[in-house]
Amino acid sequence: MIYKKVNKIKEEISAIGIGCWNFGGDWDNVTDQSVRQIVCSAIEEGINFFDVAPVYGFHHAETILGKVLKQEGLRNKIFLASKCGLRWGDDRVTRNDLSRNSILEEIDASLTRLQTDHIDLYQLHWPDHTTSIKETAETLKEVQKAGKIRYVGLSNFSQRDVEEFESFMEIHAQQGLYNMLERNTSQYHNIPLEYKTEQEVFPHVRREGQAFLPYSPLCQGLLTGSFHRLGNFSKNDIRNQNPKFSADSNNDIYFKIVEDLKAFSGRLGKPLYEVAINWLRQKDEITSIIAGVKSPEELKKNLKSLTWTLDQGLLDEIEKIIAPVCLL
Repeated sequence: MIYKKVNKIKEEISAIGIGCWNFGGDWDNVTDQSVRQIVCSAIEEGINFFDVAPVYGFHHAETILGKVLKQEGLRNKIFLASKCGLRWGDDRVTRNDLSRNSILEEIDASLTRLQTDHIDLYQLHWPDHTTSIKETAETLKEVQKAGKIRYVGLSNFSQRDVEEFESFMEIHAQQGLYNMLERNTSQYHNIPLEYKTEQEVFPHVRREGQAFLPYSPLCQGLLTGSFHRLGNFSKNDIRNQNPKFSADSNNDIYFKIVEDLKAFSGRLGKPLYEVAINWLRQKDEITSIIAGVKSPEELKKNLKSLTWTLDQGLLDEIEKIIAPVCLL
């Protein structure tokens, strides 16, 4: 396993982490039993970074992850990241809430579900423009002082807001959307994004010594090269909400680039997903790639991307292929 280190975090973190969104049951082909197998296999392979959130499966992802870690005695072998700030009611429609009362409620509930006394990296999932940054930051410092969290991260925040947070407290990590097809994109599903990853986030994390944790490294599966323009998921799969996969989407440019990347990968004798993960892993700004998998076998395939390197000539070829979506 390759590990990476940043100035703001004491521990070394595995270059590939486990994204736990699919542990919640919102994606096809992941059961509680497969979660157990994935977690145990990942730790056995040297992966120590796990990223989860209360909203994944509406508490189920945290619950099953906590159960597995407790039953298998694995909690002290991982760097555990979770989040707060997305709340919902009986209708399961989410709202952003980073108020003091909400954070204090969420952290205790997450600790209970995860069956642990602390979370290593506690991240604000999305901005809440109805609550002052000062109130949120002061609450996080209170939770940190109580020993319930160790490091603080911001997910999907504008760099202007990141800088305001930094005026009140230390920020150790940022998380954002980033992959070959979504480098400075303006939205995730139908949610507007307030940041450009390469243009704005990368310079900031370099300057501040923060971890950067990209989610959706394979563009929710598109960069596996196995998708069709339509009909990739069952009706219950949450990825149906991604406009890039809808019948109304002008998605031809993405599929055209994927076809060109598949041809490039074929010339290398490597599968596209290995190339996509390798491309991310070689970027200095990226600490751990948040990669969801549906089985230990898929995990082992992803890990093969750590066994070889793209040289500068190959990286230049990739840049020519993906340049048309650099700002989309």
